[in-house]
Amino acid sequence: MVDKDIKDLWKYEWSRSDWTRRETLDLLAKGGLAAAAMSMGFPGAARASDKQDDVVRIGYLPITDATALLVAHYGGFFKEEGLASEKPVLIRSWSSLVEGFAARKFNLVHLLKPIPVWMRYNNRFPVKILAWAHTNGSGLVVGEHTGVKDFAGLGGTRIAVPYWYSMHNIVLQYGLREVGLKPVITNGPVGKDEVALQILPPPEMPLALAAKKIDGYIVAEPFNALGELKVKARMLRFTGDIWKNHPCCVVAAHQADTVERPEWTQKVVNAIVKAQIFASQNKSEVAKLISKDGSGALPMPAAVVRKAMTDYGDQYVQQGAIKHRDWGNGRIDFQPWPYPSATKLIIGAMTKTLVSGDATFLDNLDPEFVANDLVDYRFVRKALQENPSWTLDPSVDASAPFERKELLSL
Repeated sequence: MVDKDIKDLWKYEWSRSDWTRRETLDLLAKGGLAAAAMSMGFPGAARASDKQDDVVRIGYLPITDATALLVAHYGGFFKEEGLASEKPVLIRSWSSLVEGFAARKFNLVHLLKPIPVWMRYNNRFPVKILAWAHTNGSGLVVGEHTGVKDFAGLGGTRIAVPYWYSMHNIVLQYGLREVGLKPVITNGPVGKDEVALQILPPPEMPLALAAKKIDGYIVAEPFNALGELKVKARMLRFTGDIWKNHPCCVVAAHQADTVERPEWTQKVVNAIVKAQIFASQNKSEVAKLISKDGSGALPMPAAVVRKAMTDYGDQYVQQGAIKHRDWGNGRIDFQPWPYPSATKLIIGAMTKTLVSGDATFLDNLDPEFVANDLVDYRFVRKALQENPSWTLDPSVDASAPFERKELLSL
């Protein structure tokens, strides 16, 4: 029997795109995301300086990756900066969020970090990363029917990822390579040395696992915590225990806003930084604020969101989900600085990561160039210098907060 909280996800009033997937894909093929947005006639698709853009308009998925944006709105940090912000709009899938952002329905979103890479360099869409939205905050869970205890046991299974261009896909495939397993994309039989990958929106994952349509999933919280609590999923590994303090979602905006309205952009980033500092220091309070027992931004009970934010206990060491307790990170942490070293690592990793579709745009993409071109460091650096308590987060080395060396270990 499927738990009531899982069923309730499907009663939630999800936002839906106003256009079909086929129409979007056709337009993307013809002219990229910008052409898709303008051809569909969405207001504000071409211009950043329209009066309507004075209001912060947020699109988000119902995951803890959106915490900074949600806290900035519901916690009043945008208001403190003199900004008006509309109620954030919940979107069910990454594809729909990308489409809404491209169509100018939103001027501030959180995106899986590889998505802006794909948008800017494959689709020539002028997106800019302003900050990281958080660190860590994801995990790989498997169904109890699988009996899988470690990465080596994943052979022959089917695992869902939220998007081909995601940190989840990168980290999962890194782990598979380390144990000699081959990722494949197939609806047919899966070999003992293979792991079949498929895309599922995060809200669909627990239900699919409960129905044994998949054997596991790797995704952002709180869907891992929800799986543990409601469908007897086993936490196989936390992604932050594989790539220390990795980025996952980033705060993204339209490049035109950073050029035409730098004062507005600075205020937005100031609010995001303050929201992350607050979230880092008040995880339990924030969990309730964004849960359905608080603002309702996430359609899960506070107990589920609280577990997703705070439960990183020794039981996970005993079951092998945490192997690097000495790293000192949490289940999810919050710090905004977009380390260039991580961007460079991501570009290199994307060339080794299996995805569906044409990824030839990666062939000649220089990591150094991307680190300097995709990310706008001006606003977040200024905000961090004015709010030094960001260095208290466990994912930051206070002795050298703007620098780090990337560490991956299965």
